[in-house]
Amino acid sequence: MTFDILFNEQLDKLKDDGNYRVFAQLERHTGKFPQASEHGQDEARDVTIWCSNDYLGMGHHPDVIAAMTRTAESCGTGAGGTRNISGNAIHHLALENELADLHGKESALLFTSGYVSNWAALSTLGARLPNAVILSDEGNHASMIEGIRHSKAQKVIWKHNDVEDLDRKLAALPANTTKIVAFESVYSMDGDICPMREIIEVAEKHGAMTYLDEVHAVGMYGPRGGGISEREGLADRITLIEGTLGKAYGVVGGYITGSEALCDFIRSFASGFIFTTALPPAVAAAAQTSIKHLKTSDVERKGQQAQVAQLRHKLDRAGIPHLMNKSHIIPVMIKDPVKTRMIADYLMEQYGIYVQPINYPTVPKGTERLRFTPGPCHTDADIDHLVNALSTLWKQCAVSHAVA
Repeated sequence: MTFDILFNEQLDKLKDDGNYRVFAQLERHTGKFPQASEHGQDEARDVTIWCSNDYLGMGHHPDVIAAMTRTAESCGTGAGGTRNISGNAIHHLALENELADLHGKESALLFTSGYVSNWAALSTLGARLPNAVILSDEGNHASMIEGIRHSKAQKVIWKHNDVEDLDRKLAALPANTTKIVAFESVYSMDGDICPMREIIEVAEKHGAMTYLDEVHAVGMYGPRGGGISEREGLADRITLIEGTLGKAYGVVGGYITGSEALCDFIRSFASGFIFTTALPPAVAAAAQTSIKHLKTSDVERKGQQAQVAQLRHKLDRAGIPHLMNKSHIIPVMIKDPVKTRMIADYLMEQYGIYVQPINYPTVPKGTERLRFTPGPCHTDADIDHLVNALSTLWKQCAVSHAVA
């Protein structure tokens, strides 16, 4: 028996269900974002990227590129191992100080990705705090779910953004439990924003720790890019704020911020930190430059907000259904995996528009969508071209104009 038979049986099922994923072969060009070259079977052609998490185009900012290049030339390309083995590069410490300042916390700790920072921090907190119970919003990201699962702590799921349900479930726990409320600020698939103040107040009422994932908000919201918690003036009331360097900051990596004791606790006990090669110093230097820039510049944020508003307005005018929210994420609902894949393929092949279809298991079956993330680098002409293409394909593919 060949094991490939077993592998192919499940791959074929994915394809039959319309959930098999094909990755575009893209080559991005400095200074031309969101334009890129798509390498197909015959030759490369120009396409416009509409689903990047480099929300503000900072991955192409000349100061960020210069910082990475300069540091690679002076320090080399790698970190040389884990920080436990190779020590702290000065660039790691400088970036952690920058992040602590961003969120108004005593300390910060770097990880190789936002996925790893969630997985490592939640698994360590749940495993090592006495009688820990983690209360997780049902819409939380896979990285948070995996971290909670790995911790082997008791898990309680509360209804998405439902503060009353959270209150009831906190009240039902024994007094001797260490309660951890885990939630996100901006949920990446629907683009909705949590009722943060109300969640914090309920958590404080029950003496619970608050664990906030701000990965889709850092750099994007607040006067210095500190996220929804900064915008709402709530960062000081949150125990741990987790974020990423791979979205609005345009680099790669994840982090947590909190008290000095909390970060030292995670540093000392989290296997996802202890046994993982550290970020290259050049990456850390580039990330610090991006964060510093967005602490003082709101040009990128205002430009993005303007293009988000314009795309929403033109989608409404064209009758293209999209989920309404107050964030930068625009989910265009199709609700059929085959049609979602088909429309994404047609957009690329016929119009030079790249957007990745979002299907199960990223979203529940029956809620398949295209997820658009307009940025300050998208032009008005880009938006018009996208809306015209969608309008044409909506009629050709007989897609419903109803959102619900």
